[in-house]
Amino acid sequence: MPPTLVRPSPCKVNLLLNILGRRPDGFHELETVMQPVNWCDELTFAPHPAGVELSCSDATLPVDGRNLVHRAATAFLTAAGIPDGVRIHLEKRIPQAAGLGGGSGNAAQTFLGLNELFGHPLAPEALTPLAAALGSDIPFFLQPGPALATGRGELITPLAPFPALRGAVFVLVHPGFGIATPWAYQNLARFPAALNGVPGRAQQLVKLLERADLAAAGREFYNSLEAPALEKFPLLALYQDFFREAGAAATLMSGSGSTTFAIADSPARAEHLVEAFRMKFGPSAWVATVPV
Repeated sequence: MPPTLVRPSPCKVNLLLNILGRRPDGFHELETVMQPVNWCDELTFAPHPAGVELSCSDATLPVDGRNLVHRAATAFLTAAGIPDGVRIHLEKRIPQAAGLGGGSGNAAQTFLGLNELFGHPLAPEALTPLAAALGSDIPFFLQPGPALATGRGELITPLAPFPALRGAVFVLVHPGFGIATPWAYQNLARFPAALNGVPGRAQQLVKLLERADLAAAGREFYNSLEAPALEKFPLLALYQDFFREAGAAATLMSGSGSTTFAIADSPARAEHLVEAFRMKFGPSAWVATVPV
């Protein structure tokens, strides 16, 4: 067993999030196209005599059972029948309540990291139900590439890298406030068309992304949760209007927000978008540029 193990924990954007109605179990049926983004937190794992000991660079995050990393570690040790414990440090770089899946990615990397640390006591397929039990986005982060997700988001179909995104760069903008996922879904009820989307949009977008035409694919980006989010936070709509006018190939809010992303077709275009964004909106928002 290695003395320590370090794993990056990337985030994601939703290129499409199509809500298909509320299910009898209280969840929402959906189809989404998810793309990993190489902007990462970092997790460090080390053996510990007993229990789960978690520390974090962000003092605002809990380090007990309220944290998905702590819960994932506890679930893994129980499922694997491991009597020993683990010490984990989480270095945060991904904004919170941002629609980027930072916490879900942290939980997935905890499952993968602990499985490696303890000599792979669980088969890879055994990690998926553990992940799905903790959160709908977590199974996506158990695999490295883009994916089509259905059900409540936990049914993952891995996809090959999209030719339309080859050479592209993501520009991520977080406005400094978050949007709680439960709030976004609760308020979706006021927008019947967004709550009950037309099935098949995700598959259609995948077909377009598999062609080398980013402009055509970008026109089909869609997020049902923008309906309540942009109404309450019109700044996010202003961000998108700006990116379209400034020449971005596509722009959308990711997940339940509040991160808005734009896609530039080259590093030079991404640099131009960031400079123009700063001139128009000032320095207060968090901005990151990440090559695909």
